[in-house]
Amino acid sequence: MSEQTPASAPLADNQHKNIVLITYGLYVLGIFLGLPALIGLIIAYVKRKDAEGSVYHSHFTYLIRTFWIALLGCFLGALLLFVVVGAFVLILVGIWFIIRVIYGFVKANDQKAINPTTWFLN
Repeated sequence: MSEQTPASAPLADNQHKNIVLITYGLYVLGIFLGLPALIGLIIAYVKRKDAEGSVYHSHFTYLIRTFWIALLGCFLGALLLFVVVGAFVLILVGIWFIIRVIYGFVKANDQKAINPTTWFLN
């Protein structure tokens, strides 16, 4: 019942694309509000299995990794605030996060897969 016919495959890919783009948008909002990034993370975890076999599966994994690495970087930056270097770490993590989200958004919009295991860009 969940098998895709050739006609429904492009429709499913289009739905995955929309969900991925919305998730990237939630990550951008998360920069300012926090909670939307967490919502985006939950969406990425829930939808990743559904996107298996499409280019968007890599985007969901990329989004999940981006969230956790950024959270770890923010945690380390916060700990290092007492040594003054923490502010620099937090700024670098923020820049890294923004670049990854923009890069991933562009790749998803172009319907291209992304290397989910990279630390910076593809």
